[in-house]
Amino acid sequence: MSVWWRPDRLAWWMGVLFALGSILFLVPADAALGSSADWIGVAFFVGSIGFTSASLLQLVAASEVPHRGRPSHERRMLRPRAWLPQRIDWLAAAIQFPGTILFNVNTFDAMNHALSTHQLDVRVWGPDMIGSGCFLLASLLAFANSEQEWLSWRPRDIDWQIAAVNMLGSIAFGVSAVAAYVRPASGEILNDWLSNAGTAVGALFFLVGAILLPLQAARQQRAGPHPNWVRAAGVTPV
Repeated sequence: MSVWWRPDRLAWWMGVLFALGSILFLVPADAALGSSADWIGVAFFVGSIGFTSASLLQLVAASEVPHRGRPSHERRMLRPRAWLPQRIDWLAAAIQFPGTILFNVNTFDAMNHALSTHQLDVRVWGPDMIGSGCFLLASLLAFANSEQEWLSWRPRDIDWQIAAVNMLGSIAFGVSAVAAYVRPASGEILNDWLSNAGTAVGALFFLVGAILLPLQAARQQRAGPHPNWVRAAGVTPV
């Protein structure tokens, strides 16, 4: 079966949904550099739903990680609400998921053009900042978990590549969030160009990471069981 058509594999669905979310952030962010059309806000909101859906699958997969190495007759039923803070992969997914929900709030409220300056900062900028912080923390944990150390340089390793591009995407999203602050005195965005450019760059990095997920899953299947079941499942948080 083709690497690019594996609807039977959870990593494939995560890749598709992350890619969808990334594209629906990348395209409107580019368009926003020279336009303020209403469809831009709608695209951002739909893209945030893609991120949330993929992140939820990721959290469910991370909850199942401890049981994947067991024989089929010893496995427990799916437990999406498992509490596994001692596992870095689960912790990263659990931090990232609420961040995506905050992006849902942020992008939904951003479509309301009647908000005051204070409301924009509280309902749009605030969730954006916190959500971006969640993404950055989750990506840092995932990067450390990719090689079991905080700093590493393995550009030929696909696990490292995914973790690295996702961390760069999270940094770009963080820059975008800071630049999107609305000045109370003037009602103007701190740096509108940097905000949209940061979103576009971050979405591009996330898109690369999403495209690599099916390749990672296929490689792991060929390699056989791996002691790190997160990588075997393609669970590398954004």
